[in-house]
Amino acid sequence: MGNDVMVREGNEPKLVFPALAGFYASVSDLWYPMIRVASGAILFMHGWAKLNAGPVGVTAYMAKSGYEPAAAFAYSAMFLETVGAVCIMVGFLTRPFAAAIAIELAILTFIHHWGNGFSWIRPGGGFEYPLLWGIVMFAIALRGAGPYSIARLTGREI
Repeated sequence: MGNDVMVREGNEPKLVFPALAGFYASVSDLWYPMIRVASGAILFMHGWAKLNAGPVGVTAYMAKSGYEPAAAFAYSAMFLETVGAVCIMVGFLTRPFAAAIAIELAILTFIHHWGNGFSWIRPGGGFEYPLLWGIVMFAIALRGAGPYSIARLTGREI
């Protein structure tokens, strides 16, 4: 078939089930907030675990992993993975927090996990998981808060 038959106006593909067009139109602006909220919530659970371990425990882990100054890395991770995660979920200061978290995940990917290979289930954890989440956070930093966010309510975003 020619390209003109396969593609509708705006280069969108034709629906296999055109009867679903109304449904898709009504939910089309939900995909991004779902990604933003879910990503923030998953990250928050990592931060919550660090809060439960406490600054001393997280600092000890950072030192053992070779991150110096360990306390600065510990407090940074705890802050980004709790306060930053909540801000990403609600769409407030989304770009700066997502960018900072993407940097944290790049450090984890290329310094901490790279030597363990790709697969996350390898001993020590490969770079698969932090790389994926780093890319997601980088994409969120590029996109910003989007619909259904505090930034959208206030009309202001960094």
